[in-house]
Amino acid sequence: MALVLASRSQTRRALFAAARVPVEIEDAKVDEASIRDALMAEGVSPRDIADALAEAKARKVAGKRPGDLVLGCDQVLDLDGEILSKPTDPDDAITQIAALSGRRHMLHSAVVAYEDGAPVWRHVGTVRLVMRQLTPNYIEDYVGRNWDDIRHAVGGYQVEAEGMRLFAAIEGDFFTVQGLPMLPLLSWLTLRGIVPA
Repeated sequence: MALVLASRSQTRRALFAAARVPVEIEDAKVDEASIRDALMAEGVSPRDIADALAEAKARKVAGKRPGDLVLGCDQVLDLDGEILSKPTDPDDAITQIAALSGRRHMLHSAVVAYEDGAPVWRHVGTVRLVMRQLTPNYIEDYVGRNWDDIRHAVGGYQVEAEGMRLFAAIEGDFFTVQGLPMLPLLSWLTLRGIVPA
């Protein structure tokens, strides 16, 4: 049985590499925006939207990989019930960071495991973050210096890089901030015998 990561995220790949857990990569290619928008229209919570998106990715790849264990992942930024997505351009990143400045928000990072066409395990980790009050000049300079790295990051920041300077407090698991609740996932994979104890 192969362990398959249904994600294009370089950060998630790096987390598995750092843990020395071999994974095969297969992009799920689902229409995340359509799924997210439909669920938002129904009033589904940001946490449950992260879970649903992770499941959609796992289900899509699992249909092509019978017999393998497929992991679908997604992360949703929740600002008082409003979902912020990956910025579309530097101006959008500036707008998002300005909206987060001086406020608390949450990141919901979901992982769903599929095996033989059915979900067999799921977990949603939540982290609470407080961004310090930022000046408009600092935000513009930050985005200008980091655009190539933050363009694929919800909220327009990466706490594993210069983005750590944006925050006054982070409550929760650092891996979950990076988009994958690795500790519960590794515990489950160890119980399954996929990761040696």
